[in-house]
Amino acid sequence: MFKKFLITIVSIATSVAVLIDGYLMFFKHDQSQETAQSQATAASDTESESSTTTSSSSTSSSNSTMKDGTYTGKSTSTEWGDVQVKITVASGKITQITVLKHPTGGKSDKINSRSLPTYKQEALAAQSANINQVSGATETYKGFTGSLQSAINQAEE
Repeated sequence: MFKKFLITIVSIATSVAVLIDGYLMFFKHDQSQETAQSQATAASDTESESSTTTSSSSTSSSNSTMKDGTYTGKSTSTEWGDVQVKITVASGKITQITVLKHPTGGKSDKINSRSLPTYKQEALAAQSANINQVSGATETYKGFTGSLQSAINQAEE
């Protein structure tokens, strides 16, 4: 009798966990994506304002070792395709990151539409390729950070 009771409790707990996980995966994720998009929009608005401000100021040297300009990183091969980024450096800081190439087709479209904006936002905040990886986007992470580091290395030469 106790064994049946224990099995029933474990089954109910497992079912509840599956339901909660499904809810978080399919419904809460959309809200977090909207938040990420609004944060990215706010960041790009701030970026536009700061690039306007820095372009009007004098180009005095700062503590950064990156030279102003636009730098294209090497195309980095991944299991699912190549990734390549271009950075714009102003006043010694990365002000813009553009993804020139990334894997497309199938799951890659869905994964990259969620991970690349996050990677760009984190790289702008960190001013480096040392960023957190998005779960499920390992290959994109490897390609993005590899190409980004290549562009940063060019800017530091």
